[in-house]
Amino acid sequence: MKMRDFEKWLGGFRSTMAGYDYYVDFGKVFSHIDDIKIELNILNSLIGSKNIDADFDSLLTKYPEVLRCLPILLAKREMEIAAMDENGIFEYRFDKPNYSLAQYKYFMRHTGLFDLLQNHIVKDLVDYVTGVEVGMDTHARKNRSGDLMEDLVEKYLQDAGFVKDTDYFKEMNASKIESKWGLDMSSISNDGKAEKRFDFVVKGKENVYGIEANFFQSQSGSKLNEVARSYKTIALEAAPIEGFKFVWITDGQAWQGAKNNLLETFEVLENLYNVQDLESGLFTKIFK
Repeated sequence: MKMRDFEKWLGGFRSTMAGYDYYVDFGKVFSHIDDIKIELNILNSLIGSKNIDADFDSLLTKYPEVLRCLPILLAKREMEIAAMDENGIFEYRFDKPNYSLAQYKYFMRHTGLFDLLQNHIVKDLVDYVTGVEVGMDTHARKNRSGDLMEDLVEKYLQDAGFVKDTDYFKEMNASKIESKWGLDMSSISNDGKAEKRFDFVVKGKENVYGIEANFFQSQSGSKLNEVARSYKTIALEAAPIEGFKFVWITDGQAWQGAKNNLLETFEVLENLYNVQDLESGLFTKIFK
């Protein structure tokens, strides 16, 4: 039975794991821009055009490669965009054109891109796309928070003397745990119908440990409640597995708004920890 004080433990949660490069990855932004800068500058010739249909015809005929930079003008990285209207569904490709020039002009007109260019709504497409890329990169912050937490967990595993692909493994499925150590993971995998993957799996002295790691800087309460319930379920399913233990490492001030659900999991999951626990030498205590 866990003897820790939940409120004291929760009080140790931190407000952020963000470094200065967390907010925008400008290196990635500029790399994306450099990849299409020539095409964007060619497309700049359409800004303020008095006859954009004819100018687009000429431009695309002479420089067909500019087609590949059109999706990012709509904040899309994919080279395929689907759209529908009364004429049906059209699946435009921008790496390998699959429609007539007239159909691509239809796309430009109806998505508003012709208006964007013709009416001086932008003055320079390189600057415009830089802004688009920065905006899209901010949406990656959620993934960066998760990556930061996983990187931190891995650092502490290595500091504790564990070696990757020997003592610990990243993103390992329950079926691989079964085959590697002969454990019966059927209670977690619903008798093989669902494949659970753990962020880390560690071979300790007496047990195999499946680890989930995440950090929630700002999330809605409903999302966190769902997360807490999900890990509570895994904790209960993992409890009867001989030789296996489930470990959840989480942190972040967002939990303050969903602490009741976190408390429910805290009460049934022996191995529930935060970053402060990592810093206190957690892995050398529970795995060795």
